[in-house]
Amino acid sequence: MVLEKPILIDCRDHLHGRLCSIVAKELLAGQKIILVRCEEMVISGSLVRNQTKYAQFRNKRMNTNPRRGPFHFKSPARIVWRTIRGMVHQKTARGQAAIGRLSTFEGIPHPYDKMKRKVIPAALRVVRLKPGRKYTIMGDLANNVGWKHKELVDRLEDKRRAKAEVYFQKKCKNDGSLTATFYS
Repeated sequence: MVLEKPILIDCRDHLHGRLCSIVAKELLAGQKIILVRCEEMVISGSLVRNQTKYAQFRNKRMNTNPRRGPFHFKSPARIVWRTIRGMVHQKTARGQAAIGRLSTFEGIPHPYDKMKRKVIPAALRVVRLKPGRKYTIMGDLANNVGWKHKELVDRLEDKRRAKAEVYFQKKCKNDGSLTATFYS
């Protein structure tokens, strides 16, 4: 049962747990969701605090044979995916179907860079976190625990932003609108 076309959510500056819970609820309702820019999602608390929590989480393993799990992902997209997996009852057929409707990405890959991205106001950091509180950017946390592709994603994102800027300037020039003055 597909409610409508897939929803594309830009995770930049969203709080991790709040966004994941909203997404999990939508997935269980039958909606297909794509999360992009997972590396720019934020977690409340300082980087040191979140590194300590993640280090404790990484110590949890099977005593006799750690290769059997639990598996601790280092990529921000997989961390988000695993969080949402914990929120849908993934051992049932309904939960398996729900997690199958989810896609997570670092950066904004090709098919989605030309599509309209949405935000979830109820999960935005500026709305939910008190000013002055410390927060951790997911990409920094992942980079500190062993994610190896931060520089690559940053380089690709810079290239995408440059292309988007050229497109936007050309569009504004053709339209003759004043919106280009707000962004320049």
